[in-house]
Amino acid sequence: MKYSLLDLAPIPEGSTAAQAIANSVALAQAAEGFGYNRLWLAEHHNMPGIASSATAVMIGHIAGQTRRIRVGAGGIMLPNHSPLTVAEQFGTLAEIYPGRIDLGLGRAPGTDMATARALRRHMGGEDHFPRDVGELLAYLGDPQDGQTLHAIPGEGTHVPIWILGSSLYGAQLAAQAGLPYAFASHFAPDALDQAIEVYRQGFQPSAWLEKPHFMLAMNVYGAETEAEAAYLKTSMQQAFAKLRTGQPGKLPRPVERIEEHVAPALLAQVEHAFRITAMGTPEMVRRQIADMLDAYAPDEVIITGQIHDPAARIRSFEIAAQELQALGAEAS
Repeated sequence: MKYSLLDLAPIPEGSTAAQAIANSVALAQAAEGFGYNRLWLAEHHNMPGIASSATAVMIGHIAGQTRRIRVGAGGIMLPNHSPLTVAEQFGTLAEIYPGRIDLGLGRAPGTDMATARALRRHMGGEDHFPRDVGELLAYLGDPQDGQTLHAIPGEGTHVPIWILGSSLYGAQLAAQAGLPYAFASHFAPDALDQAIEVYRQGFQPSAWLEKPHFMLAMNVYGAETEAEAAYLKTSMQQAFAKLRTGQPGKLPRPVERIEEHVAPALLAQVEHAFRITAMGTPEMVRRQIADMLDAYAPDEVIITGQIHDPAARIRSFEIAAQELQALGAEAS
């Protein structure tokens, strides 16, 4: 089992988008040394605390600043784009960085509906996601006789496509299409057990994948002491609470007593949403990760964690890598 990293390119309070991008580059370079297999960035729009809205641009920038680690999208929100445009963007990346580019696809808008309308210009009620996935696979595959539309660059690059999801919809589509599947258990774990079962039981081998490949997303907040790890985690707790109440902003500074900053009922919702989390000292992180690996038996894990201080964030991901290796995970 390999381990990967999801970076939301957070813009901390007191910082700028330019610094957030530089922080993401530094994180990617460190992650490469820690043995992470992939580093993925996610498409979000109209979010003051996230710098990865131009996801393909960020992927190219980070791939150019690293040497070996795979870099990709976790994910591109496909309804926001035409499949041909995505194929050209990621085909171009694959030509520049051969063998290093991944393309995860999501069905949600990755933003509020007003921003979704601004992105898409025309919004209908029909669900074209399965059709668009098939179209994108065709653009990135080998040309066929009689084909009139071609993604150049893109054609013949066979950029690996993943289906992302937090419900049974993505699990069913990934299984039917014979594609790898990543579940957003780091913030929406309610359907996790059922999604794993649907995906594995319904999987149909394809030209892209012979057997199911399931990726589990988890949060890690590792530090030298349990108190320090809990302190680092409060930035994410505050950020998610603000998002839930319609007040998104930059990633908040950590606080000593989270219960003084987030109401009990709301904090309970946050903790429920983020229950796939390992937090504490390295030894505690190892035990908690081991429990999750035993419970869900993923083929790969992807680690994330919203931490205000860039140095503490890198250290947390270093702890995660060390403890995963101690549990038998393979460093890339």
